[in-house]
Amino acid sequence: MKKKITALLMAGALCVGMLCGCGGESGQGESPKESGQGTNPGENAGGAVDLSNIYSGELEHNVTIRVLENDTAIEQGYFQELIDAFNEKYAEYGIVAVDANMDQYSNLADDGPYGYGPDVLYQANDVLMKYVEGKHIYPIPAESLECFPQITENAWNAYQANVNGVSYYMGVPVNVQSSMLYYRKDLLPEDWETTWDKDGNKVPDMVENWNDMYRYSQEIVAKNDGHYGYMRSLYDVYFSSGFLFSYGGYVFGDNNTNADDLGFSAGNAEIGANVLLQQAALMNEGCIDDSITVSAYSRLADGTYFATMTTPDVYTLFLKELKLAYQAEGMSEEEAAALAEENLVITEVPKLPASGDLAEEDPELIPLKAMGGVNGYAISAYTKSPNACLAFVEFATGYEMMLRRNQMLGIVPARSDVADAVGGVSEIMYHNLDAGNIVVMPSIRAVEQIWTPGQTFFEDLAKDAFRPETEKKYKTLEDIKNGLAAVDTQIYDAVHTLAGTN
Repeated sequence: MKKKITALLMAGALCVGMLCGCGGESGQGESPKESGQGTNPGENAGGAVDLSNIYSGELEHNVTIRVLENDTAIEQGYFQELIDAFNEKYAEYGIVAVDANMDQYSNLADDGPYGYGPDVLYQANDVLMKYVEGKHIYPIPAESLECFPQITENAWNAYQANVNGVSYYMGVPVNVQSSMLYYRKDLLPEDWETTWDKDGNKVPDMVENWNDMYRYSQEIVAKNDGHYGYMRSLYDVYFSSGFLFSYGGYVFGDNNTNADDLGFSAGNAEIGANVLLQQAALMNEGCIDDSITVSAYSRLADGTYFATMTTPDVYTLFLKELKLAYQAEGMSEEEAAALAEENLVITEVPKLPASGDLAEEDPELIPLKAMGGVNGYAISAYTKSPNACLAFVEFATGYEMMLRRNQMLGIVPARSDVADAVGGVSEIMYHNLDAGNIVVMPSIRAVEQIWTPGQTFFEDLAKDAFRPETEKKYKTLEDIKNGLAAVDTQIYDAVHTLAGTN
């Protein structure tokens, strides 16, 4: 086994085409630079990186590497299973992976220089890639990894950085994130097959297009018994921005690389925002803030909500709540588990009307271009054990552990072989990624500045559904367009004036 590992690491060390990196702990040590910037031991005079100066090809012995994972992986037991398996495999080298025991949103740029950051960290591409500019994360010898040919090019693209004219991979994709629709199959009307399946494809119309979802939500709300159809916290930029993208909006120009070009108001983005306003009218005021997001698990389980939209990696949390709800009704644990799996459905997000009018009969339909992201692993530029870290990333992105991550957490694996094996949601997500219906979050630092202005606008938009007619702010599409234009201006100012970045 030692020969195989050494060969793998040497291949990675000699691989050309990657860049610099992120933080660690017992693997870490003193700050490489008093300025708080990361180090790039392989950078030559021309700015290129010789990875053999980072990854020697020899595993460090008797070291502890701290790994930052997300909360769901820890809570559901996957992370413990991962590090137990890794530690068993690498016991002969004395390499031990442990929980970094830090908040999943910890900032490596703040913690790494002082020796407090993780050696390996798992986060979304927009979070990891912001560390490139400060040289807080190391480049990854991606082409040497077993997973490299199995991961879709669009996922790898989220982790590419161009430095001095050379392209590097800064992280290894693990799973693809984007919006999916969750709904309760047992809350469909009894006659849905005859009255809610116009095309006869055995799929309820209300989960295929937003117009029928709107109509079904109207029917539920009209009963006035505290139940709702589709519910979602609209303040959330990650989920709401996709409605803008579907009608021509975007974040940054030049494929999300040009922070001089803001596009939340571009094209006919105001039509997408107006769709959200129509949806808000059939919700309660919880759509203004995070109230619906927080309550979605329990409210879907108790039948208060028929449907919601969120990412596939929280499927197990919805399943757990629904199982508990069935058990509370007197079912055995086995019966409850089986019924929960049958009735909790996760599927592709509905299509939108090209006109943006949810009340239109027989509309022309277009796909929703949802914002998405690619979660993955990166290696700290402050770690003292880069070879052990690379071994951990190699292990964690192997077929067996990626398959297990899917089984335990419901994530959409970035590996095509695992996605093919599990099918279902993964197949849907891959199709949408390839078709351009998933807009991956920008991987430039300026993306940090989009959230607050965007959230403020979407909150205000949602409030309009509950304001008296005389106090409404968004009475026309032009009003909405102007609101979105203000968002673009605020983001531009934050990026260039406050942050001073490009």
